[in-house]
Amino acid sequence: MTIRVSDEVVPGQRAKGPAVTVPESATTARELIGCRIREEVKRHNESPVEVFQGLVQPEESERILNGFRMEGPRFLNWEVQFERACASFLRNGFLLIVDGRQVLELDERVELQPESEVQFVKLVPLIGG
Repeated sequence: MTIRVSDEVVPGQRAKGPAVTVPESATTARELIGCRIREEVKRHNESPVEVFQGLVQPEESERILNGFRMEGPRFLNWEVQFERACASFLRNGFLLIVDGRQVLELDERVELQPESEVQFVKLVPLIGG
């Protein structure tokens, strides 16, 4: 099943995210995050650029307005990015909302429909604490 995800940065900036293919409609947050990370890293690695636009920041990069700047175009390892994404989820670095309901645990089951709305809401740290 292919679903469309959206990315939102609090406050209020919403961008249409990538289409993500999941093997089954009954899945977990961990599997959903993994599918998204695999696909965005695959797209990046097909045409590496200096700015990575993805869910979590790659190693040895800096956050910029519309992504993460790396020292130069390079390939990413999806497994490393997946571990970083799971760690970020556990630290509340982003929220996962499926059909209007926040998913709180990595192994929480979610039931997807072809018209399901999946949002990754990135939380931006406040300046000064």
